[in-house]
Amino acid sequence: MKRIFLFLAIAVFAFPSYGRANKAKIANKAKIAENQVNSDRSYWTTLAYKIASPVLSNMSKGELAQNMQLELSPTWDGRDKRVSYMECFGRLMDGIAPWLSLPDDNTEEGKQRKQLREWALQSYANAVDPNNPDYLLWRNEGQPLVDAAYIAGSFLRAPKQLWEPLDTLTKQRYIAEFQQLRRIDPPYTNWLLFSAAIETFLLSIDANYDMYRIHSAIRKIEEWYVGDGWYSDGERFAFDYYNSYVIQPMYVQTLEVLVEKKLLLRDKNLAVVQKNLEVARKRMQRYGIILERLISPEGSFPAFGRSMTYRLGVFQPLALLAWKEQLPVELPQAQVRAALTAVMKRMFAVDGNFNAGNFLQLGFAGHQPTLADWYTNNGSLYLTSEVFLPLGLPANHSFWTSPAQDWTAKKAWSGAAFLKDHAIKE
Repeated sequence: MKRIFLFLAIAVFAFPSYGRANKAKIANKAKIAENQVNSDRSYWTTLAYKIASPVLSNMSKGELAQNMQLELSPTWDGRDKRVSYMECFGRLMDGIAPWLSLPDDNTEEGKQRKQLREWALQSYANAVDPNNPDYLLWRNEGQPLVDAAYIAGSFLRAPKQLWEPLDTLTKQRYIAEFQQLRRIDPPYTNWLLFSAAIETFLLSIDANYDMYRIHSAIRKIEEWYVGDGWYSDGERFAFDYYNSYVIQPMYVQTLEVLVEKKLLLRDKNLAVVQKNLEVARKRMQRYGIILERLISPEGSFPAFGRSMTYRLGVFQPLALLAWKEQLPVELPQAQVRAALTAVMKRMFAVDGNFNAGNFLQLGFAGHQPTLADWYTNNGSLYLTSEVFLPLGLPANHSFWTSPAQDWTAKKAWSGAAFLKDHAIKE
């Protein structure tokens, strides 16, 4: 071995060009390895920018309503179609807020992120300016309660980058718009959490809030827990993904703010509220394990229940756990990243996900209008952005840099060892 190293040293000394060539090869291999490590993140950021840029570039100029090609469900219920723009903006921002919270840098991703943040801040202002063409439909219909909750969620997920930079008038307008939504009496479904999310944001900024709406949502969600990480959406259980779209993330978010603000629920001290949060997180971790096991070796997942046009919004709890660094021990970061990347590539390799203006179209994988529910428009589809939550982890985080690992179904169907599954105990 010593002779080999001696020979190489002599060769490099005697033949400088040989040494330079070897250095170049080593550097090239290192570059290839680095590119392989970063390729997943690059794919995620490229897709996120493709989805977000048509929305925010237009809305920042007050031209979203003018230029977004609306597509309504074939069974549309006749409500004011302008609800579409709030759905589009709120759901998009809730998903990409963590990404936009990262500091600026001179990378290509950094430039995209900075541009999106600048567009977003102007879009936030336009959304509550009654004199702007893109003033959202805050004061008509019941649907604004839903998507105002996602806007509030985006502020909670990136307060320093998305809420604090807004001017005083814009902030006052948001507070007023959020508070007037108390005109809407939510049904006893996941809608209780939309009210709670809005009031929770108001609580977080020390504005006037309604504790009853927060407390009512918490009590009902606890009543609707059915076991093994699943909540019912109302009194009767339905096998769908509303635990992903709304229930799990908004419930945990509400409890987090209560604990942070050290507020007590009726007849409960802070330790009890903290315990509620711990239990809710444990349930979400279990639900995340189930979601990961639903991803097939080929990167597909079962399409069941209503609102399947929300696409990758199905994986919001899994993405949220990754971003918050709260994945259960059964789910290594690199395994989750590989699984979610496979699903993204499988879904968005299909033609028809986007229209000519690069806005999302009705469908699941491609353009499938008949899949839409009576309340669905193509603004609704931007809930798919919730899968991008892990982009809030910097590029040098182990979630991105760890070598990819096969996910559970891929291990199982290739004959490799994989973990047995079991229910959680409360």
